[in-house]
Amino acid sequence: MNDIKTRTYEAGQALATQFIFVVQAADTQVDPVAGAGARSDGVLLTPATAAGQAVTVAYDGRVKVLAGGTINAGAAVASNATGRAVAAVATNVVLGYAEEAAVNGQIITVRLDRAERVA
Repeated sequence: MNDIKTRTYEAGQALATQFIFVVQAADTQVDPVAGAGARSDGVLLTPATAAGQAVTVAYDGRVKVLAGGTINAGAAVASNATGRAVAAVATNVVLGYAEEAAVNGQIITVRLDRAERVA
């Protein structure tokens, strides 16, 4: 990971899986993304065992992300329903671009993109 920008948030629930896409909820706490292809506020860098714990979220730069499927190097990346990175398809919000190829369960580097473009 390099050139990353981070913020500290409060976890809205236990967030045991590191390197997933998360979103800031209306209560200002962070939770896993709301659904497949949804927008995200960044990638969870530090897990939490319970709601209310401080977590670090990367919102810009090249970060590690847990893959939820097969992704080609250079592909636009979106989130699946559990916050894992997948290849973006039509109607998905593009969250970044894969810097390397991946298969399900692999941790890869993704260059985050905050433009919130639809694939």
